[in-house]
Amino acid sequence: MIRGSRRYLRPEAIRRIARLEVRARGVVEGVLAGLHKSPFKGQSVEFLQHRPYVRGDDLRRVDWKVWGRQDRLTVKEFEEETSLRLSLVVDGSGSMDYDPGRPSGRTTKYDHAATLAASLAWLALSHGDAAGCTLFDDRVRTAVPPRTRKSQLTEICGLLEAPRNAGESEFLPPLARLAETLPRRGLVIVLSDFLGDRAGLLRGLRLLRQRGHDLAVFHVLDDDELEFPFEGPTRFDGLELPASLACNPRALRAGYLEALARFLAEVRREAARAEADYVLARTGEPAETTLVRFLTSRVRQAT
Repeated sequence: MIRGSRRYLRPEAIRRIARLEVRARGVVEGVLAGLHKSPFKGQSVEFLQHRPYVRGDDLRRVDWKVWGRQDRLTVKEFEEETSLRLSLVVDGSGSMDYDPGRPSGRTTKYDHAATLAASLAWLALSHGDAAGCTLFDDRVRTAVPPRTRKSQLTEICGLLEAPRNAGESEFLPPLARLAETLPRRGLVIVLSDFLGDRAGLLRGLRLLRQRGHDLAVFHVLDDDELEFPFEGPTRFDGLELPASLACNPRALRAGYLEALARFLAEVRREAARAEADYVLARTGEPAETTLVRFLTSRVRQAT
């Protein structure tokens, strides 16, 4: 186990995904390893090094700036670009810290999202793809750019385990910034409870889509939010706003579940309009089960 990754990178998830690789090699070699090759035919966008000009070299590859400064001809060499850049975008806002408050075995939504993100990063990095991670609430708080180096998983897990600001959530500013700063097309996966401005979410996803990125959203929700199992007088405290509500949950349950159904349908609709894959990730469901479902769906799309 790589140091710094013990909390979120769980062995059972790795073993389950590894078995999936044998059964669905198309995910590893087709979808994750080569879904987005360079759009430039015969030339990659990744600069590797300079070397002296040799008669017969393509003059279009001569670095004329070096010639102007040093009066010598050099050509640019580029590294062949065959791997995917996976960008994991994790919601670190206050609502992600909902705690079931009883020995249910479930984690917070943030811990569950971090486990999913770390496992996806491991999968990409183990097959030579670049992986990076961004943490946001109402803005981008911290980020590890997509890379393939050996220390990358440790850096991603360190980002996920670091203390957070846990402010209010907003989707458009961080997603718009990512659309401007991500270097080129790749797979962007957003992990969030999507409690916030859904219009901003759609606009942000569309900006990423317009830049050529493939998109997926993991809708991370606690079982309590999905089932509303509360009995007896209960006080609900806001996690992002200083507000609370004391009530009899039985009187609210039917209306809550109707509103929840509309909310889930709206997020699915926003994802579909942005051409993003949608995955419901319940905190009561093992992370590996959610990942297997997502990866299997990717296999079907690629075949």
